[in-house]
Amino acid sequence: MTISTNTAAQILEQLADALIFADTDGRITGWNHAAAELFGYGPDEALGQSLDLIIPERLQAAHWKGFQAAIDTGKTRLSGKPTLTKAIHKDGRKLFVEMTFALISDANGNVIGSVAVARDVTDKVERERAQSAAGPVSR
Repeated sequence: MTISTNTAAQILEQLADALIFADTDGRITGWNHAAAELFGYGPDEALGQSLDLIIPERLQAAHWKGFQAAIDTGKTRLSGKPTLTKAIHKDGRKLFVEMTFALISDANGNVIGSVAVARDVTDKVERERAQSAAGPVSR
């Protein structure tokens, strides 16, 4: 499929899910409107920052280990399958997000960064936890 550069940019900006692109150093270089809504940071605040901006401190070491392994090998551990993880909103709230990851390569096949697509599933996870904590429903 061929899409013009302008149309591709419009699609990515208007995508309902958050889109985050990071270079091989883990610096945010792409941040759409949905990312701003989900995480609370406008593009002017997020662009150029480390991905640590939205990763809880206790998950950062594991994140960077996996990120570097993916950059080095050219393969993600999950192969595009969604995963549930935690993130942080600008106001400090903890979020549950479902994310998919992919590596982006240039025309020569060199990895130039990683893209993540995320959606907020905090309400769903909290409802499921509350139902689980309440125990089975008796009839």
